[in-house]
Amino acid sequence: MEYFKHALAHVDSDSIGKGTKIWQFVSILKGVKIGENCNICSHCFIEGNVKIGNDVTLKAGVYLWDGIEIEDNVFVGPNVVFTNDLYPRSKQFKEPLKTVIEKGVSLGANSTILAGIKLGNYAMTGIGSVVTKDLKSHGLYFGNPAKQHGWVDEYGEKLKFNQESQTWVNTNNSNYREEITGLIKIETS
Repeated sequence: MEYFKHALAHVDSDSIGKGTKIWQFVSILKGVKIGENCNICSHCFIEGNVKIGNDVTLKAGVYLWDGIEIEDNVFVGPNVVFTNDLYPRSKQFKEPLKTVIEKGVSLGANSTILAGIKLGNYAMTGIGSVVTKDLKSHGLYFGNPAKQHGWVDEYGEKLKFNQESQTWVNTNNSNYREEITGLIKIETS
């Protein structure tokens, strides 16, 4: 086994990447795909049709239901809540909605994520945010319902608008251009 599994964890998946750590009281069902160097903290539950990329952190108390896809370098804070059915009823099973959390997203503790939406690259939510719509890449969101309150870079630093260049800038003078789906970093050659 090339990953760490605490003696009190239950793991049925045979697709867990090298260097991943799975802590006590975690339950991972058959069919789950987890990448390399992830940290799955205590008291997490992951259903069978879930995909998790590399370098992902799931803090304590996170439950991932069928249909959730998490890309690389995502941080999911403690007790973040995901859903996969907009109209749940007991004993009435439907195909779960697909929810995509793109690369670099950070979700603040106790955020709630509605089923069937997409959280764009490097988006960030504040503590207790209720996310009911797609999030733009690099957007900073908080509240109930979550609304955008600015932009952040890949490190979570809030960006400032530069009137002269008409771009968003961080303290390292990296520039970001605003598009419909969010910000895109302007690469310099």
